[in-house]
Amino acid sequence: MNYTYLVKCADGTLYCGWTNCLEKRLEAHNSGKGAKYTKARRPVTLVYYEEFATKEEAMSREWAIKRLSRREKEELIRKNPLIP
Repeated sequence: MNYTYLVKCADGTLYCGWTNCLEKRLEAHNSGKGAKYTKARRPVTLVYYEEFATKEEAMSREWAIKRLSRREKEELIRKNPLIP
C-alpha cells in the first residue's frame, strides 16, 4: 500500500508527502531523519492520509495536494478527521 499524507508541524505549518509505510515515515520525520522541512519543525503529527495501490498514484496525489491553498488543505483535513 502507498500513502499520501499531511502532517502538522510544531510551528503549525503543514507538510505533504508520500510513503509506502506511514508508521516508519512518521518516525523518520520525528527523529529528524525525514524531510529537511520537518527536521526543524518537530514534532509532527499525522492529520490526514489517503491510500493508493501504486506509488505513481500516491505521488500524483501528493503533487495535487501541494498545489492546494492552506485553506483547501485545512478543509480536506476537516472533512476527513483521523480517528485516534
